[in-house]
Amino acid sequence: MTQPTPETEFPIIQAKGTAVVQLPARLIVLEAVAFKQTFQQLLQDTSLPEKIIFDFSKTTFIDSSGVGALVSNLKHARQKDIPLLLRGVTPPVKAVLSLTGLDQVLTFEAAKDSTSTTAKVSETLLPTTHPSVRSQIKRSLDILGAIVGLVLTSLVFVPIALAIKLNSPGPIFFSQTRLGWMGKPFKIWKFRSMCVDAEALKKTIKNQADGKVFKNENDPRITKVGRFLRKTSLDELPQFWNVLKGEMSLVGTRPPTPNEVDIYEVPEWQRLDVKPGMTGEWQVNGRSTIRQFEDIIELDLRYQKNWSLLYDIKLIFKTIWVVFNKESGAV
Repeated sequence: MTQPTPETEFPIIQAKGTAVVQLPARLIVLEAVAFKQTFQQLLQDTSLPEKIIFDFSKTTFIDSSGVGALVSNLKHARQKDIPLLLRGVTPPVKAVLSLTGLDQVLTFEAAKDSTSTTAKVSETLLPTTHPSVRSQIKRSLDILGAIVGLVLTSLVFVPIALAIKLNSPGPIFFSQTRLGWMGKPFKIWKFRSMCVDAEALKKTIKNQADGKVFKNENDPRITKVGRFLRKTSLDELPQFWNVLKGEMSLVGTRPPTPNEVDIYEVPEWQRLDVKPGMTGEWQVNGRSTIRQFEDIIELDLRYQKNWSLLYDIKLIFKTIWVVFNKESGAV
């Protein structure tokens, strides 16, 4: 993936062992890349500052790339054991930090007023990183689809639950932390398709994809019933609950795990500018055969570029065709 060329300069004021980095009005992909590179250069100086302050007093818009740069800089500061503080955080930025949980791990400089930096901020302040995140029609379609999906799930729940239990001891459902819009953590739900100690065994399984995604065509952790559930996508039916709650959409980008996002480069965070979906470009374009992370990124960004309500409906119908095509399905 070709990284954008940074075009933004970040003024740095150093005095008495403290370096203050002034953030721009908008912290999106180009600025985010420059932000990370500026910070790395600061940490390479022969005389490291005793404390670093990020001044957000002028920043009124931040997208997922900006969040990614902030997370990366926090990690590097901790590696160097340098205290990192945020100054003058504006309400829109506060809203994003609250959404993602970063307000619980970052340190804020004491404000002159009595307003708490970690107080819950109105969702109306959250950024419109993509038109789809503010579309009421898309949300209405999600709610309607989720209700229909949950009704269908209730009809097949008993036979699926019995099959899972009879085939492999353990719970019926599997939950896992994924990162949604802007990197907000949430629990994704599926019918269990693997053995109960699948996560512990993962490190013993060969990864047939690149390092940022995990794929194994003959993964031994998948049960016999689980392979059928994956082939027919029945394992994903409980995700309609995630859609109803607003954590996911019917159509969107692939929801990544925290471990995947942990090794993202800043531009790759762009895929989190929209809500993750139960289906999307990756689902209808050979999800089982995709081995390179850059291919996933390309599909996710293509979805964002081409998005419209009609495009969502088109992908939903394509997904139905893929599910009923005997040559398709996940592994």
